[in-house]
Amino acid sequence: MARTKTSYVCQACGALTTKWQGRCEACGEWNTIVEEIVDSGVGAGPKSAIAGGRPIELLPLAGETETAARVETGIGELDRVTGGGFVMGSAVLIGGDPGIGKSTLLLQAAGALAERGRRIVYVSGEEAVAQIRLRAQRLELGDRPVLLASETNVEIILATLQNGPPPDLVIIDSIQTLWTDRVESAPGTVTQVRTSAQALTRYAKKSGAAVVLVGHVTKDGQIAGPRVVEHLVDAVLYFEGDSSHTFRILRGVKNRYGATDEIGVFEMSTLGLREVANPSALFLDQRDKDAAGSAVFAGMEGTRPMLCEVQALVSPSPLGTPRRAVIGWDSSRLSMVLAVLETRCGVRIGANDIYLNVAGGLKINEPAADLAVAAALISSLTGSPLPSSNVYFGEISLAGGVRPVAHASQRLREAQKLGFLGAVTGRLGKGDVPNGIAVGEYAELAELIGRIAARGQRQAAE
Repeated sequence: MARTKTSYVCQACGALTTKWQGRCEACGEWNTIVEEIVDSGVGAGPKSAIAGGRPIELLPLAGETETAARVETGIGELDRVTGGGFVMGSAVLIGGDPGIGKSTLLLQAAGALAERGRRIVYVSGEEAVAQIRLRAQRLELGDRPVLLASETNVEIILATLQNGPPPDLVIIDSIQTLWTDRVESAPGTVTQVRTSAQALTRYAKKSGAAVVLVGHVTKDGQIAGPRVVEHLVDAVLYFEGDSSHTFRILRGVKNRYGATDEIGVFEMSTLGLREVANPSALFLDQRDKDAAGSAVFAGMEGTRPMLCEVQALVSPSPLGTPRRAVIGWDSSRLSMVLAVLETRCGVRIGANDIYLNVAGGLKINEPAADLAVAAALISSLTGSPLPSSNVYFGEISLAGGVRPVAHASQRLREAQKLGFLGAVTGRLGKGDVPNGIAVGEYAELAELIGRIAARGQRQAAE
């Protein structure tokens, strides 16, 4: 009888080792390595993979293509992030913090699709059917013909789905609660999550149904479980938000059938999540126009231009090591901007405590926010408010220059639509400036700082 092969897998990161050890060398966690059988799940051996196999037909790259059929939910922001709706036969992974609204959003989408005649199956491993019904009644979705089930065994779920007409959409809430008979690990471990996700993804490809998997996130904000799950699925969406704010952001980080980095904005209400038609107006709501240290950044989220407020506070530090507190932006990027201001522009700002915040809880990943951050810092340092009718965008180089960024015309049109009269940025092309908005183009950051400082001196003299 052949000897069963085993391997040792870290339950925190999925790393493989040849022997057991107390600490995982990949992620540094202790007591997370367990012994597993190689013949199960994704790690099946070569012999079991080719047993009874037959050669497949190789096809040329050039040939006829078919447009992927989509299931439009009718929720505009959700359809925007997914690229026009859920693709039939695809697997989608949605992650987010507990209580952020993942289940609420998917239940609303399920209700909207079921009302339009689609066959929707909602399987929960965390709630009983009665609890789902109570939540649906609170959201005024109690009369929608959504099929519910409360089950955690993958084999039972797949047998139930195959026993009857194929569904259009299957929602699994959540993947960490499922377990399969193929492996002996506890639910939520790396092996169980990986094997369960693989089985459900295989079902989606064979049946043509769209499968949505809900995933928990770790304390670092990453979807819990092995990264191989994100490679298995066709799209990965993150549901972000702050408990102190009512709005939520659905962000696409992977999409095989659409654009990535798209976002959808929702607002939490008593009847669930409501779409926000104009996110820029929401993020600029209650902006203090006359306060020093406030600058409006014209950014891009995927294909959507979005305006938000960048707030900076520079104050003398009583400590030997000044504090740096950043919310909504990269702290390393702030250190770079401060170094450029000190070294290239001669601004003595490093000995101060610096607090930077993107208003509304929005997270910015664009280098184009450099100029807005620098303007807000200088405004707070000099005590001179920036013109409330201007927006700022541009990337700062280590040499102290201001570089132009992509999609300038879309940023300017969004600012013009919201009533802004001017913009401050780097050098633009001739066709990037729409009519009706004044654009101040700067090649060097020191030139902009001089303008802000001179404006502050004039205001102080008056």
